[in-house]
Amino acid sequence: MTPQDIALVRSSFAQLHRRKIETACLFYERLFTTTPGARALFKTDIETQAAKLMETLMVALATLNDPGGLKVLLNRLGERHQGYGVQPEHYDAVGRALLWTLETSLGPDFTPQTRAAWTELYELMAKTMLSAATPSLRSA
Repeated sequence: MTPQDIALVRSSFAQLHRRKIETACLFYERLFTTTPGARALFKTDIETQAAKLMETLMVALATLNDPGGLKVLLNRLGERHQGYGVQPEHYDAVGRALLWTLETSLGPDFTPQTRAAWTELYELMAKTMLSAATPSLRSA
């Protein structure tokens, strides 16, 4: 990611962070509407999960200038999510729900450049997490 992409992601997240629980609940509502089977993966109430999601995103965004640190974080998340029963197809559903949430929450501030930066970031995150969660992908 370029420094400009990192700045776009961080500034747009800062806008969302002001309404973090509301935004994360909107994300989960969208995810469960489009992928109903994903609801069974969550054992805690959605507000608790929403807080965890926003905290994890905040930590990930803080490490964008440290690719090694980001990879360690994402590897741990991937391994943990595998233990929760997350399947590879869930990553695509999460990506779609995330972009929808960003577009809905940010409105006109979700510019094509911001969308591209978030798309690139999510693809990196999902690929890294999937690789850590799927031993056959690590050796590929």
